Amino acid sequence: MRPDFDVLIAGGGLNGPALGLALAGVGLSVAVIDARPAAARAQENFDGRAYALNIGSKRLLEGIGVWPALAPHSTPILRIVTEDGRPGEAPSPLRLAFDAAEIEEGPMGFMVEDRHLYRAFLDAMERQAGLVHLPGAAVAEQAAGPAVAEVVLEGGRRLTGRVLAGCDGRASGTAQRAGIGRTGWGYGQTALVCAVTHTRPHGGTARQVFLPGGPLAVLPLQGERSAIVWSEADAAAAAIADLDDAAFLAVLRDRLGGVLGEIALSGGRFTYPLGLSLAERYAALRVALVGDAAHGVHPVAGQGLNLGLRDVGALAQVLTDAHRRGEDIGALDVLKRYERWRRFDATLLAIGMDGVTRLFSNDNPLLRAARDLGMGAVGQMPGLRRAFIRQAAGLSGELPRLNAGLAL
Repeated sequence: MRPDFDVLIAGGGLNGPALGLALAGVGLSVAVIDARPAAARAQENFDGRAYALNIGSKRLLEGIGVWPALAPHSTPILRIVTEDGRPGEAPSPLRLAFDAAEIEEGPMGFMVEDRHLYRAFLDAMERQAGLVHLPGAAVAEQAAGPAVAEVVLEGGRRLTGRVLAGCDGRASGTAQRAGIGRTGWGYGQTALVCAVTHTRPHGGTARQVFLPGGPLAVLPLQGERSAIVWSEADAAAAAIADLDDAAFLAVLRDRLGGVLGEIALSGGRFTYPLGLSLAERYAALRVALVGDAAHGVHPVAGQGLNLGLRDVGALAQVLTDAHRRGEDIGALDVLKRYERWRRFDATLLAIGMDGVTRLFSNDNPLLRAARDLGMGAVGQMPGLRRAFIRQAAGLSGELPRLNAGLAL
């Protein structure tokens, strides 16, 4: 049986289009099945969502032809500052600061808004031969057989492929239908997300302040704007979310400590619950999980999308190499190579971020003293500092070729 496509991708958010472009670029036929209408997230109005892309992710986007359109809308991250704080007080002087000048690759990453990133993916998919984008379509059923994977879309259309890649988020229907379970837990925290304009320049600095209720990330955007990802205990977050804009900004100013000067909202305000969600397997017969479908993590280090794009690079490489060798790209032994490559690394990072969240999301004076001393010590050790910077920049570990800036 000849399949309709080499690869079916369930999920048209960010990882799905990235994987589709990578695979179509080496001659595989791909369908990206996107449950949302194509223009739903490519609107002109800024909705507050933004991502910190590390160097590895930027290289992958260059390799799949997306970065040239995105570059004019990106903001380089030149400095990363991590500090301990309390509402209404100056941060601890024992902080950790990293500078892009400490590595040879230039900026440690780039901030991009969701609307620009998604639009760049849409435009690239329209141009890419061998890639079919199916917006407004959702997978209702799936089955994996000895030769093909088959999906049935809502409305009854059937599609077949050698591989079905689940890029459909934490509640992945692809994983559920493949019988792949999940483990995880909630943090009792909610993220308050918005963007602000401010009177003091951010200087390309990404700042993470660990407050008793949870971490507060301040991420530089174009102009004098910053994205805010502010974690608080659920009850406190609900109370803050219910405030009007003026009262919300007053509480946020108290948390920021004046580092941005006067602030005003730029766009809407959003909330989402925080938790850890890990798939028990990343691969089954003709099925592979990517991004949040494999590992949904706390946003404490801004690594969620970067982890997903490293999955994209790894799976694209495994499938491309298998295809060139004449193997069945959907065979379980092929997809297990991807799982062995990515599962340990992603789980280790997820558990590490879980530990950081638990260590810093409290006001225990002994723990505060220990973590402040720890940050101060790391700051005085050049070799360890450089290792931290390279990790944050996505340059450590076994990099897929695309993430290393090489062709597939």
